[in-house]
Amino acid sequence: MIRLFAAATADAAGSSTASLISMLISFVILGLFFYFMIIRPQKKEQKRTSAMLSSLEVGDSVLTSSGFYGTVIDIADDTVIVEFGSNKNCRIPMQKSAIAQVEKPE
Repeated sequence: MIRLFAAATADAAGSSTASLISMLISFVILGLFFYFMIIRPQKKEQKRTSAMLSSLEVGDSVLTSSGFYGTVIDIADDTVIVEFGSNKNCRIPMQKSAIAQVEKPE
């Protein structure tokens, strides 16, 4: 009777350890999934945007996040002055973060 109880206890402890290990492995796989599908692409996009804004120069054509095309005429620390239209009278200061795309002049 005592041997039977000891064997049942050992089986319960073994299955408990196995379920703990399988749960731990599933959490690790889930964490890796989140890293490679969500976190890593977001960091790559942030680096690309940061590099684009740091290479911004006077005379570059830009597309703003609101959909307007313009030309950069002045750059401050985090502010740029963009000239819109062909009449050269529409100059608007905006944050660098409002720029979505940059095209270098040929």
